[in-house]
Amino acid sequence: MASEKITAIIDEIKALSILELKELIDTYCEEFDVSAVAAAAPAAAGAAPAAEEKTEFDVVLAEVGASKMQVIKTVKELTGLGLKEAKELVDNAPKTLKEAVAKAEAEEMKKKLEDVGAKIELK
Repeated sequence: MASEKITAIIDEIKALSILELKELIDTYCEEFDVSAVAAAAPAAAGAAPAAEEKTEFDVVLAEVGASKMQVIKTVKELTGLGLKEAKELVDNAPKTLKEAVAKAEAEEMKKKLEDVGAKIELK
């Protein structure tokens, strides 16, 4: 079993967004003068072939959070819905905001909504 220190670090890493995780890996590689490819190669050698990377995501509003009005405004802006429709979507969370969205757009939507206090899932 891992020490408490290692477990705490792993828990912190689990809480990072995809962009923060990428930044962590880049900084780690730079700091210790290693390549992420070289570090991952031994693990990948014993693993089964990886599944094809997912390119389209559904953006799901899981929880509204404390700033409901800001979330409604952001949903309205991102989806192009009217105020009434955006409010209904937010009121009925968890709800899918957009389906089959490109990875970059899904990450951008997630960031904007999380910035106003909503919890978002990418499926």
